[in-house]
Amino acid sequence: MTSAATKEPPLLQARDMKKSYGGLEAVAGMDIDIPRGQITGLIGPNGAGKTTMLNMLSGVERPNAGVVSLGTRDVTGMPAHRLAGLGLVRTFQICRDLGRLTVLENLLVARAAQKGESIIGALVRPRVVGLQEEQGIDAARVLLERVGLWRLADAPAASLSGGQKKLLELSRALMLKPQVVLLDEPAAGVAPAMEAVLVKFIRELVSEGLTFLIVEHDLDVVAALCDEVYVMAAGRLLTRGNFAEVTADSRVLEAYLGVRA
Repeated sequence: MTSAATKEPPLLQARDMKKSYGGLEAVAGMDIDIPRGQITGLIGPNGAGKTTMLNMLSGVERPNAGVVSLGTRDVTGMPAHRLAGLGLVRTFQICRDLGRLTVLENLLVARAAQKGESIIGALVRPRVVGLQEEQGIDAARVLLERVGLWRLADAPAASLSGGQKKLLELSRALMLKPQVVLLDEPAAGVAPAMEAVLVKFIRELVSEGLTFLIVEHDLDVVAALCDEVYVMAAGRLLTRGNFAEVTADSRVLEAYLGVRA
C-alpha cells in the first residue's frame, strides 16, 4: 500500500466550492478529490447540488467562491473549451448529439482546431489538412468500433437509441484525448444491455489510465464502477467512502428517503 507521504496528489481537486442563484445556495462549501486512474462517484438526492458542482468543475459555470485545481494548475473559473484543451472534458445528462449530423461527423466536430478550419490553412497546407482529416477519421473509427457504433457511422445521430447516444457522447469526449472525464448521469434512460456495454467500456478506459468523476442516480452502476463515493445533500458533503460504507450510513438513507434508520 502506498504511504501517505508518497501518495500522488489528486488529478482534479476542488476546495470550498460555493454557488448561489439569487437567494438559493446550491453548493455551500464543497470539497472533492479525484485521484488519477480511478472512478469517483458523486451521488445524492435531487437538488443536492451535484450537477451544479459538475458544472463548476467543468467550466460550464463560474463558482462564487472556491478553488479548482487540475494537477498543480489553478483552473478556477476557466471556460469549458480551455479546460478541454488541458485534458478535462464532460458529458451531459441530456445527450447533446448534433442530430442532423451523422454518427461519424459527431466525433469529427469534436476534434481540436484543425488547419482546414481556416481558409488560409486550407489553401496553404492542403496536404496537412488532408492528413489531419484522415487521422481524425481513423481515430473516430477506432472509438466507434470499440462501442459497436461503426456500422452506424453514416446514420444520423438522431436515429440512435438512448444508450447509443450515451456511447456516442462519451466517444466524442474521447476524441479530445482527455485526462479526466466528468460524466453526468451516464446510465439515465439506458436499457440494461446497453448499460452493461457502457460500464464495460468505462472500466476498460480506466485500465488504460483515464480518470472519471461520475454523477449517477443508479446505485447499481455506482456500485459496479466507483472506487470512492461522495454523497451530497443540501449543497454540502454528507459523507464519503467506498460504496458499502456510504450506503451503510444512516444519514444517506435519511437524505434519499427522508426517513430515519
